[in-house]
Amino acid sequence: MAQTFDPASPSEELLTFLTERHLATLTTVNADGDLQVTPVGVTYEPERSLARVITWATSRKALNVAETPGQRVAVCQIDGGRWLTLYGTATVTGEAPAVQEAVERYAARYRQPKERDDRVVIEIKLQRIIGRA
Repeated sequence: MAQTFDPASPSEELLTFLTERHLATLTTVNADGDLQVTPVGVTYEPERSLARVITWATSRKALNVAETPGQRVAVCQIDGGRWLTLYGTATVTGEAPAVQEAVERYAARYRQPKERDDRVVIEIKLQRIIGRA
């Protein structure tokens, strides 16, 4: 049975699952109202109830969020019977300190990403997390 988790007060199981190497999907909304789902790497900062996805400025996911700042998005991670969906509102930024922190967190969870001059980060202020960790 699925549980609801407080993003600001995660269980140990949730923290473990969100630090293991698992890919996820990010769902955003296109300008025409259609959903856009794309595979991503995601990181989680419980102290700020924040999830981050690094990408490049002209990616569809970044453009969707930039066109509608604060749009509701979902990030879903699955591993067999364990799964989590992180719900929140997204913004996109290219500010160097935010991008650097996001890249460092991504490197710690996955691997060092390739350098890109057009790197941006989608920051998701989480309202809830649902799943089975």
